[in-house]
Parts: sequence; structure tokens; C-alpha cells
Amino acid sequence: MTHGLLSRAGTASVAATVAALQAALERRAVRVFAVIDHSAGAASVGLTLADEVVVIFGNPAVGTAIMQADPRSGIELPLRMLIWDDCGTTQIAYEDPHALAERYAVPLSLPQLEGMASLMAQLADEAANPAAAS
Repeated sequence: MTHGLLSRAGTASVAATVAALQAALERRAVRVFAVIDHSAGAASVGLTLADEVVVIFGNPAVGTAIMQADPRSGIELPLRMLIWDDCGTTQIAYEDPHALAERYAVPLSLPQLEGMASLMAQLADEAANPAAAS
């Protein structure tokens, strides 16, 4: 763990992993706010970057409670996952929501924090192995 960053390897391509993450979010009715394709951005200015995508998503009914506890935590929300190609292996990373309690005045006992942590782990598992999730 690097400052609350959790990661795991995936079994599919970056594109398939992103699609699996988006499908998992849709099944849960979690809103996707943005999909940022860093490699496409690099290509648009003539640079090369291995596949790398950030998916930004959330549910205001959950995130609002975190920001009510400490408005500064809003810099960390909505949630996001990074999916990238690391020398031929797809990697998935996300910030452990429990780290919000370490950085801000967010009580570790806040139920929404545990719910976020559980959701992120489930999403990472489903995205990491799209064949098993379908």
C-alpha cells in the first residue's frame, strides 16, 4: 500500500477491464461521471503512453456524509479507479476509502466509509476478472 493506494493485477486488456468496471457500476446504479483516457491524451499531443484510463464515479447519497464530516474530503471525491497496462499486465488501483479517516476529520466508524471500502474492493475484483463477473 502506498498512502492508501491498493492495486491488483487484472486478467484482461485495459479496454476489457474498463468495460467490466463500467458494467459493474451500471449493475449497482452508480453514476459514472467521467472516463479519462490518458493514453489518448498523450497521443493527441504526439506522445506515447501505454494504455491508462481513469474512471470517476460515485453516489452523492454516500459521498455527502463523508463531506459533511469534513468538507476537505471533497478533494478525494468522487471515487476513482486507475486501470493501466504495466508491461503487458493490466493493473487496477484505487485509494482505500479508509485513508480518508487518516487524512481528514472523518470518523473511521462512519458506516458510509466501510460501504465505500467494500464497494471498491468488489468493483476491483469484478474488473480484474471480467469473465468471472459476467
